[in-house]
Amino acid sequence: MVPFSVLDLSPIAQGGTVAEALHRSRALAQHVERLGYRRFWLAEHHNMPGIASAATSVVIGHVAAGTSTIRVGSGGVMLPNHAPLVIAEQFGTLAALFPDRIDLGLGRAPGTDQLTARALRRGQANSADTFPQDVLELQAYFRPVRPGQPVQAVPGGGLEVPLWLLGSSLFSAGLAAALGLPFAFASHFAPDHLDDALELYRSEFQPSDVLAKPYAMAAIAVFAADTDDAAARLFTSLQQSFVKLRRGTPGPLPPPVDSMDPHWTPAERAGVDHAFAEAVVGSPATVQRGLAAFLRRTGVDELMVTAAIFDHAARLRSFELVAEVREALNVNKSA
Repeated sequence: MVPFSVLDLSPIAQGGTVAEALHRSRALAQHVERLGYRRFWLAEHHNMPGIASAATSVVIGHVAAGTSTIRVGSGGVMLPNHAPLVIAEQFGTLAALFPDRIDLGLGRAPGTDQLTARALRRGQANSADTFPQDVLELQAYFRPVRPGQPVQAVPGGGLEVPLWLLGSSLFSAGLAAALGLPFAFASHFAPDHLDDALELYRSEFQPSDVLAKPYAMAAIAVFAADTDDAAARLFTSLQQSFVKLRRGTPGPLPPPVDSMDPHWTPAERAGVDHAFAEAVVGSPATVQRGLAAFLRRTGVDELMVTAAIFDHAARLRSFELVAEVREALNVNKSA
């Protein structure tokens, strides 16, 4: 059975507040926990008026405190923005509070524009080039403390917080393979290298003390509603947001519209269609066909679903319908 998980950015709806977005994320986590999803991950983005999850570890604590069984983690923490020791202490604290429920997904991008990235790392060069060394340093902080170890993560040492490497290119796939770590591909917005990255990860994987064989996950956008037209309308909120982001004018998540024609140029539409080429949008029957095809093609071990939907009730309903599709797919696979 292929487990399903959730990626959330705590979208701030137009006319809403950050507090509402964060409370809705927690309510969504509680909802998908009841529906049997395996993980609930939150993403680090900065200087984005429509995303409330910038202080990712804080939001993870908020969500974990409101749930009891679902794994909660980062999808991801952008490690170039932080000293590894700080992340070890933050996630060590989370792991101490919520044992065996915290995941630490790591990304190499800044999750923001270059000006904001410089503000995050004031006085330091961009550390993306040292990402492999930073991952190893972070991993070492979670191992049992050695006698005489001069720098310790307190809390963190000995907690063995699970690390994932995230990416949208071949780099992190190769690094995850070399380190024997699980790998998640960001095909929900950058699908170009999905198949090549999965092939590289599986072919070059080296068993480690944390993982004996490759474990790959892919994230895709899934918008489900009772009809194809209703789902397509929900999807227009994300489409509008992406157009505004590309124009350099990001903002809160807008309400859906009946037609995107007045909201994009032909070139912008092509860019959106390309970025969301793996998105599955439609009725339960349409979603089932789309997800079945995606799972057959990629052979991923786990699927991570994301959906920025303006109306909270419609968002909850979408994940409910996807859970029903998951059960149908797994029943068919077993048969």
